[in-house]
Amino acid sequence: MRGFLLFLAGLTAYAATLIVSQRILAGGIEARPLRILIALGPMLPAAFICAVVVRSLRHLDEMQRRLQFEALALSFAGTALVTFGYGFLEGEGFPRISMFAVWPLMGALWFIGVMLQRLRFK
Repeated sequence: MRGFLLFLAGLTAYAATLIVSQRILAGGIEARPLRILIALGPMLPAAFICAVVVRSLRHLDEMQRRLQFEALALSFAGTALVTFGYGFLEGEGFPRISMFAVWPLMGALWFIGVMLQRLRFK
């Protein structure tokens, strides 16, 4: 429960930081170094969220840890295959896709991996 509350706090901080940084950037700050720092501001709570996830994984039992490991391996390898493949297609005229599309792909493949592992270990 504590891990979930920390995760929720991190997500809340991320959303708030993202909204504030986008509003500040839309206000017309001209100094490029300052714009870069403000644009990267949401990465601080994102790093906190990563630390919470790693901490949560460390507290799982061996079976759950194995399940998560195999799901993350599928997500890692699947994301690499899809993004590399699409990179070749971009060279053939397919539209460029933002790097923001990578995490949802990785998250979806992780979810599929968890579901497959749960079916496997039932």
